[in-house]
Amino acid sequence: MHCPDINPRRSLYFDYKVYPAYSAGVGTQFSQRCAVVIVGAGPIGLVHAIYLASFGIASIIIEAEQQVSEGSRAIVFTRRSLEILQQVGVAQRVTEAGLEWCFGNSYYRAQRVFRMESIHDEDDRFAPMTNLQQPCLEQFLVDAALANPLIDMRWGNKVTNILQRSDHARLTLETPTGCYELEAQWVVAADGARSALRSLLGLKLEGAAYEGRFVIADIRTQLDLPTERQAFFDPPWNRGNTVLMHREPSDIWRIDYQLPSHETEEQALAPDSLRTRIDAQLRLMGVENPQWELDWCSIYSARALTLASYVQNRVIFSGDAAHLLPIFGVRGANTGFQDSNCLCWKLAMVIKGVAPQKLLDSYDHERVAAAREIIAEAGKSTRFMAPQTPGQRLLRDAVLSLSLSQEFVRPLYHWRTSKPHDYRDSPLNTQVDDDGLIITGPGNGSPLLNIRFGVDDYLFDHLGASFHLLYFTDEPVIPGAVIVEVEAVRKEGIPIQIIAIGMQTAVKGAQLSLPDVDGRVRAKYGMKAGGAYLARPDQHVCARWLDLGRADVHRAVNCALAIH
Repeated sequence: MHCPDINPRRSLYFDYKVYPAYSAGVGTQFSQRCAVVIVGAGPIGLVHAIYLASFGIASIIIEAEQQVSEGSRAIVFTRRSLEILQQVGVAQRVTEAGLEWCFGNSYYRAQRVFRMESIHDEDDRFAPMTNLQQPCLEQFLVDAALANPLIDMRWGNKVTNILQRSDHARLTLETPTGCYELEAQWVVAADGARSALRSLLGLKLEGAAYEGRFVIADIRTQLDLPTERQAFFDPPWNRGNTVLMHREPSDIWRIDYQLPSHETEEQALAPDSLRTRIDAQLRLMGVENPQWELDWCSIYSARALTLASYVQNRVIFSGDAAHLLPIFGVRGANTGFQDSNCLCWKLAMVIKGVAPQKLLDSYDHERVAAAREIIAEAGKSTRFMAPQTPGQRLLRDAVLSLSLSQEFVRPLYHWRTSKPHDYRDSPLNTQVDDDGLIITGPGNGSPLLNIRFGVDDYLFDHLGASFHLLYFTDEPVIPGAVIVEVEAVRKEGIPIQIIAIGMQTAVKGAQLSLPDVDGRVRAKYGMKAGGAYLARPDQHVCARWLDLGRADVHRAVNCALAIH
């Protein structure tokens, strides 16, 4: 019998709620098949469910526990993640509760040797980075999911078996009162690093598991320091190793410090060991008499691994269930949100019958390639943070030593922050447009630019669960040929909206008109009047034209849906 812990988890800043276990299915005769079952109610699984609901797709979320996750875990969310979280309605709560930042500092022997700045300009609604503990984000997402009639959340249910058929999968679920079965057209595996579904299907991750281990400790203390990422190399109390620090809301500080190779986890997490090392780090930062309380601690090992394919018949993997990425560069959850952003609209279109099942092949193509690119970048950061060989350590130590006096080596400290992936070689990008002729603006496969149109009015505020045709115009009417193209798309059940950019008054034929009095939007997008961008429902560009009058919008949409 599955018996999850029903005692609220202890925390200095978060009030854990224990949800009742779902057991209504126990003892009933199986009869109904649902569209989507999502296994895992972490941030990625919850985003999947809410995002699918925006397309009208119902889902069931299966979660083995009866409360949200323990400890800070993922704490840094990028601008692109906030743009995705805006699509599921929780970005405002995250920004209100979180701490924004754009600078990172690297220290060697108590001297700051590198200061990284992430760009933030007038057109950015969200800061480059926002710090917020994972349980807080999960709670916001849980609240949104529970309020959505298309989402059925089932706490305290553990997957113990799965059988796949050509058109569905059957799950066996264990609850505190017994077992039951559930069928689904599709199963989304978002059940984390220790994915039960990955184990049940006998799948193995490929890549490297690094030897460096870190203690993660959340402490409550008051430090008069800004919200900036702090990295300490070779500190006097932890010679040859690395320490990272982040400020979190509620006077919580996250300290990640590297362990000697010979030390066991039990030794590292012993109270005396934690006290000695955390005191030493705080003293290094100028705190003469450290006073703090421990909220949570754990051990982390750097890994750079991925499945070779995320689509396994009727089971689709995402987040940590699909790939495990080093924390250096805030890649884990942020990469998982991009998985969700890429997958959900495609799955919705397949379920609705407006796109063939082969559209899901592009999820594999785009996201496995993204993971492999991230792993290559993360490997560089990991080898610098935690050298794996004598040669790597020699090189790292040479950089550290030279950085005290030689500025040219200091950029090597850059931690290669997570960034939105460009699907430049996606099969969903049209091949008959003007992408190669347009010098500026986001190219095919890139996310749109979230341009500001007013004090609190940005482009992404107007984008929903559909394709979007951004048409740049000085005329009061959308050309008839464009309307015919768009109507042909709609007749096939494909959602698409025309957004006219340029005129101060409403443009006839467009679902939305946005002004561009000074031409700033056109300049950033590399457009003149008559040009256009076509964006997928995940806000990634799939076609752009200098003259929409001779463009085949219908053909480009079909390409983006793998309809050939």
